[in-house]
Amino acid sequence: MTKALSLLISATTILLAGCEPGTEEVTPLSEGIIYCSEGNPDTFNPQLITSGTTVDATAAQLYDRLIDYDAEKQTFVPALAKRWEPLDNGTRYRFYLREDVKFHSTDYFSPTRDFNAEDVRFSFNRWLDETSLYHNVGGGSYPFFSATGLDKLIQKVIKVDEMTVDIVLNNADSSFLANLATDFAIILSAEYAQQLSVKDVPYLIDLKPIGTGPYRFESFRKDVLIRYTKHPEYWREGPGIEQLVYSITPNANKRMLKLVTGECDVIPYPLISELQALNRDDIVVTNEVSPNVSFWAFNTKKPPFDDPLVRQALSHAINRQAIIDTIYYGNAELARSILPPTSWAYDNQGIQYGYDPEKARKLLEEAGYEQLTINIWAMPVQRVYNPNARRMAELMQSDLAQVGVNARIVSYEWNTFRRRLSRGEHDTVLIGWYADNADPDNFFRPLLSCAAVATGGNRANWCHPGFDELLYEAISTTDAAERKALYQSAQHILNQQLPLLPIAHSRRYQAQKKTVRGVQLPPYGGINFRLATKVTPAEENAQ
Repeated sequence: MTKALSLLISATTILLAGCEPGTEEVTPLSEGIIYCSEGNPDTFNPQLITSGTTVDATAAQLYDRLIDYDAEKQTFVPALAKRWEPLDNGTRYRFYLREDVKFHSTDYFSPTRDFNAEDVRFSFNRWLDETSLYHNVGGGSYPFFSATGLDKLIQKVIKVDEMTVDIVLNNADSSFLANLATDFAIILSAEYAQQLSVKDVPYLIDLKPIGTGPYRFESFRKDVLIRYTKHPEYWREGPGIEQLVYSITPNANKRMLKLVTGECDVIPYPLISELQALNRDDIVVTNEVSPNVSFWAFNTKKPPFDDPLVRQALSHAINRQAIIDTIYYGNAELARSILPPTSWAYDNQGIQYGYDPEKARKLLEEAGYEQLTINIWAMPVQRVYNPNARRMAELMQSDLAQVGVNARIVSYEWNTFRRRLSRGEHDTVLIGWYADNADPDNFFRPLLSCAAVATGGNRANWCHPGFDELLYEAISTTDAAERKALYQSAQHILNQQLPLLPIAHSRRYQAQKKTVRGVQLPPYGGINFRLATKVTPAEENAQ
């Protein structure tokens, strides 16, 4: 722990001891949990965005999906669909829906019926059907579904009866169920949507959300808090707390201080360099292997990044092991592919661009660039895959200077950063990906397919027809050996073309009070408070 942080924690603890209760924006909850999140959600509908901050705030708390994925058993399990079956050689799936599932009842909506097939049709058609009244509400962009090709794969959604739905595909696809089990494939209320349409305020569907999840929306104050309360009619085992508050705290040091002083019960992304500050009897720090990758993407639509030689040269200039040691404090693995080593399709012969400044200079000279000026966009937020993009950019800036490249670091407020990045204003960007499911397709198509260029998910703006063909061949077969061979061929193309440089696969850290129980960190991202409970300090000490 740095001396500055140690002194700050001590001073803050003493100061707070003399404060009157209730003077803070968010005060400790006796019957609830305060989660100090790192930013504001972009929306309260994860269909519209792939931002981890938005997913953390919405997906598992407000909504359910047709099916879930049990990572421990490595299988799909029922959720709003109690069972399902493939028909017509895998080009049609029939889902039998769960009865007696209640939507949220709030001061702005009172449902008159339970969940049924109409809600499934509406939820899917919102992003599938461009003629749907709600398709363009919220901007009309559905990046996850476009990047994975799910919007082109699904031909139509048919209501068989009130509690049965058929999803018809244009072709069999081995990634279909995996994509349905992600945080983005949520179910909305068709009845609520209809009421908003009648009132001519359809946009409220994403701002004042209604779902079937374990919590219901109460209020949101930008840069301050989100308040949820327990859904009293939740269809399965729910939380043991009455309310869940997201206290929006962008600064990582401040999040750690608030945990120590009791203003937070749970915090994400504690600074790895400062974990010693959390070595206390009342705090638990957990870390888990997670399927993620940080990378440096080159905007291949801009010269000189359209030249593979330049991309290779810049990659050889970067000391990635120094980044692992300095940014991750050794708690990450050097990436040789965008796939993590735990993936069954991983190729350890993938990216072969070690630190070699002399080779970097020669390749730049060969490409006609002895002197070069570029910018590196660095995320202003922490992520599991990149705990400090700004500091990482500074290390890279120093490395690049050694080979005659002048790098300028660029950053903006997070929503502005994402918006300008999607418009392709960057030269290069430090960003990453956290998998939504176990299928390797979830890394390749959202990040590097031609379709993902249009949605903004392909930060390299790289479209390679041969690479794309391999990806679509891989999802068209269920033969595991054949799929692995296709994905390894795809990784070989990445090694040659290098639209992005994989940097690290990191571990995921979280810290919480020992009085908090049941908070789940799904291996494929997000956070789940469905089973969250909180015991008193006396109950904790008695155990």
